[in-house]
Amino acid sequence: MRVTQTSDLWWKSAIIYCLDIETYLDTNGDGVGDLGGLARRIDYLAELGVNCLWLMPFYPSPDRDDGYDVMDFYGVDQRLGNHGEFVEVVRTAHDRGIRVIIDLIVNHTSDQHPWFKESRKSRDNPYRDFYVWRATEPPDTSEQVVFPDQEDSIWTKDDRTGEWYLHHFYSHQPDLNVANPAVRDEILRTIGFWLELGVDGFRVDAVPFFTHDIETESGDTVPANPHELLKEVRSFLGRRKGGAMLLGEVNLPHDQQYEYFGKDAGDELTMMFDFIGMQATYLSLARGEAAPLVNALLARPEVHPTCQWANFLRNHDELTLDKLTDEERQEVFDAFGPDPAMQVFGRGLKRRLPTMLGGDPRRIRMAYSLMFSLPGTPTIYYGEEIGMGEDLEAEGRMAVRTPMQWSAGPNGGFSTAPSRKLIQRPVPDGYGPPHVNAADQRHDRDSLWTFMRTLIGARRRCAELGWGEFSVIEQPNPAVLAHRCDLDGSSVIAVHNFAAEPAVVTLELDGDPEAELEISDLLERDGLTPAEGRLELALEGYGYKWLRVRREGELAVP
Repeated sequence: MRVTQTSDLWWKSAIIYCLDIETYLDTNGDGVGDLGGLARRIDYLAELGVNCLWLMPFYPSPDRDDGYDVMDFYGVDQRLGNHGEFVEVVRTAHDRGIRVIIDLIVNHTSDQHPWFKESRKSRDNPYRDFYVWRATEPPDTSEQVVFPDQEDSIWTKDDRTGEWYLHHFYSHQPDLNVANPAVRDEILRTIGFWLELGVDGFRVDAVPFFTHDIETESGDTVPANPHELLKEVRSFLGRRKGGAMLLGEVNLPHDQQYEYFGKDAGDELTMMFDFIGMQATYLSLARGEAAPLVNALLARPEVHPTCQWANFLRNHDELTLDKLTDEERQEVFDAFGPDPAMQVFGRGLKRRLPTMLGGDPRRIRMAYSLMFSLPGTPTIYYGEEIGMGEDLEAEGRMAVRTPMQWSAGPNGGFSTAPSRKLIQRPVPDGYGPPHVNAADQRHDRDSLWTFMRTLIGARRRCAELGWGEFSVIEQPNPAVLAHRCDLDGSSVIAVHNFAAEPAVVTLELDGDPEAELEISDLLERDGLTPAEGRLELALEGYGYKWLRVRREGELAVP
């Protein structure tokens, strides 16, 4: 099935930028970022070239899990602002051509949510079935715990009623019972509410946990079919706003991810993060070999034309390596996080890319060039555009959730509050604001920020990468990945060298050796001349090239 390129499938050509409002910009001096600060920075994002903004949770919350413990799905945390300011952010973003998606958290709530407070009052309370309870003592579930340093079971006994409630994450985050039609109705109301306020879609948190948990059900409730539930959500979303999308967090093997897309029908999640590709990228970087990433890309199932993979190198969580073997994971640890203080739960890293790559600008730029050139939609986490580091003294995932570094001044320009009042301290070392900040880099033609803006501009001009047919170009150097994406007579070819040693790569560009080809360098904006359908490229150590190739006389692409 072929789908014509059209703007209602905007996610196929999006550049997604994720941020946490509370760490982005503080305008009232209380040490916490706010919606007013975000509104002031929409033009910054537009200048960078971002066209999709993903907002991490901003709902009312006890903030025991950085806002993912929600007390009110319809509210705005009063520290961050109000609904009027939220609408102002959305309207300003739309005026600049930026769509807005928000976190949809339907796996669990805070234990301070009114539903759970009611649920635990008695066994026959009307809200009891909003959560999953069991009357008998649960078996050992320590192996299913997501945060083994904090919890030893996914069940906690509630003393008031003498029963146990389910929580895959922290005990203060009880799991919702999505088999209950009343809970599903609330999920749809939540979606409908935020769509009315202008959002363009949702990043759906922890999808595999909320959709199906047959082994841990109490036995009193028949679980909802996970895929029927997602179909229901997708259908509702389409009815309310046809151009809206669902971006799912589904860290599962490829065959199971394919199911969450809705298989061939493509009627469940619109997009999914490629966790397997991300982890393979780090293994390739550690080895200086392309093979792990090539194998991961070729193993991706072909998804429905309206669906899409989301590529990333970093997000707001730990950098999980759980899909690698123990030996492969250790290779990545040895290369990028040998100190246990840099690791999380023995399965991931609490570092950002620049520090993992030793600050080497060649490797950093090659890694981002690679990620942006892969088939799919690139996703970046705030601060990546300037090369922010992490605070290893912060607990767990909070190491990479430090305030945005706007300037070299006090608190990195994030807030005028005394440092003791900041939501979190800025990065303290050589990657801190005096050394890494947006103000300096925006005026430096050789900065990482300028390079990222160039990459984003090139990616937005390359419909082939979002819509085209992907293939790997065979060549003998194991350190080099050469791939192409073909669309409507035009091809984008990307070549990346994972090794520190220079490489010469010969590319066969067309099956017809006599074909007259036009080739342009998309990053340098220079023309190239092939020889009889063949091109020889000299790559520096950690070098890269993006080329557009078309037959002479074909319709030109900008």
